[in-house]
Amino acid sequence: MKVLNKDELQIAEGVLLKHFPRSYKVYGSLYTCNRNKTSTAEVVVDSWPEFKVILLRPDPKNKRSEDFMKRVSFFSTDEEVLRKLLSEEVDWSTYFLIGGFDISHVPTLKEVSSEKRVNNRSFTLVHLMYLPDISHLCAPDVDSQLESRISSLSLSHIDMVNKTWKFGGDEKGYRHFKNIISNFPTCCILDTYGVPVAWILVYEYCALGMLYTLPEHRGKGYAKVLISTMAKKLHADGYPVYCFIEEDNMVSYKLFQNMGFVEDTSYRAAWFEFNF
Repeated sequence: MKVLNKDELQIAEGVLLKHFPRSYKVYGSLYTCNRNKTSTAEVVVDSWPEFKVILLRPDPKNKRSEDFMKRVSFFSTDEEVLRKLLSEEVDWSTYFLIGGFDISHVPTLKEVSSEKRVNNRSFTLVHLMYLPDISHLCAPDVDSQLESRISSLSLSHIDMVNKTWKFGGDEKGYRHFKNIISNFPTCCILDTYGVPVAWILVYEYCALGMLYTLPEHRGKGYAKVLISTMAKKLHADGYPVYCFIEEDNMVSYKLFQNMGFVEDTSYRAAWFEFNF
């Protein structure tokens, strides 16, 4: 086992490029780490420079990690090595989430969870959708009046965004959005009074998400404009362009599909929670 330093994180990011789309989430996390974005993760591999498993866990030396939900991520090409790292390098004593992993790893996670005498359950199953190239983007036409109302979120908008997010509404949600709005690209559409009526953000692992339009402003095509604008910005800035869509959210799935996003149908991602 080895904890990666800054130079090694750069190398690992390049290695993960070869494993798209399955490595998108861990790649996105390393992408932000390597560009001085805020991060509370410690990155562990089974060996170096060749590795079969790369795992992100809360950094015990970073006090800020206590401000956010405890999360673990991994990418693996070897089930036995994964089992060993999960058993030896993850703290199973408190509640945590493991997200964005291939569902083929579920049996291993459940076995290790059972060995640790920790309960587990599926939090959500998701489709991973990504834009292969910016030329695939089916961008909507935007008139000058609407274009003038496209903007970015500010810290003054945290409460509005937090209370509309289905996982938010509390103090942890507030800290979550304060971190995201302060450090990552955002996009919103303002009304005539300068108040956001629709928005999209980027998670700490670079995935598009938290797309929302106030009910009274739906049906105007704002979601397409936001996705298109953000996809262009992310691509121009060198970010990966992808998202996770919950399995039962076919409206969003069709929306992203119609805009040029694709899915590797042999891959399905999951979020599991442990010790709840």
